[in-house]
Amino acid sequence: MQNLKTVVLLAGISGLLIAIGGAVGGLSGVILATGFAAVMNIGSYWFSADLVLRTSGAHEIERSQDPKLFAMIEDVAARAGMPMPRVYIMDSPQPNAFATGRSPKHAAVAVTTGIRQLLTERELRGVLGHEMAHVKNRDILTSSVVATIASAISMIAWMSFFFGGRRDGAGSLIAALIAPIAAMLIQAGISRSREYQADTDGARVVGDPEALASALAKLESGARRVPMNVPESTAHLFIVNPLKGGITGLFATHPPLDARIERLRNMR
Repeated sequence: MQNLKTVVLLAGISGLLIAIGGAVGGLSGVILATGFAAVMNIGSYWFSADLVLRTSGAHEIERSQDPKLFAMIEDVAARAGMPMPRVYIMDSPQPNAFATGRSPKHAAVAVTTGIRQLLTERELRGVLGHEMAHVKNRDILTSSVVATIASAISMIAWMSFFFGGRRDGAGSLIAALIAPIAAMLIQAGISRSREYQADTDGARVVGDPEALASALAKLESGARRVPMNVPESTAHLFIVNPLKGGITGLFATHPPLDARIERLRNMR
């Protein structure tokens, strides 16, 4: 269901791009803006893993430094049919984790020192299953494609507002304001859909939905108590929002905690 929802939302944001591009600049406007946006985002797709790891303060560790964590990640990766990812630690008291990488062969999993102290091994295994699911489902690729389309929409809207001329000032204003907001809503909806899917797939990989449900409750509470200083542009990668007072509602990149836990506990 979540995969179908993602497809529908991708079709929606693509249709929005074609509609606004056609209205403002015709086919050439769509092609030009999409080309610019693709150039802007293709670099982030190829280098996003290193960038996110660097900005989050994560450092790579060897097996000898934490053999239990390595063994756990190795087991979850094997269950998911994936090669062993690189392992990173973030020196932060906030309990959190994320995975990144453009494919299972280029994956990295990062956990905070706080999550190692807060969760049981069973709960941490559930979190790792969630993160492995993100990589296996190639959610980094999905988010990169969506970011490219959303950037193109914003670019066309900006050009419409400043270069649309006085004849259609009202129309240009509507395009400049409404289209980017609609793109952001769809982008956030896709992010929430991928979180739900990673919850489901990760719980199935480790065979323990309750472990992830229990972990999420602890992580959300811990993240509220101890915010983490990370760029807002990377906050959506973490299993729970690391920013205190993060965006909620329609623009939120993470689904409501209660809904995630209920879905997991209803799994059979």
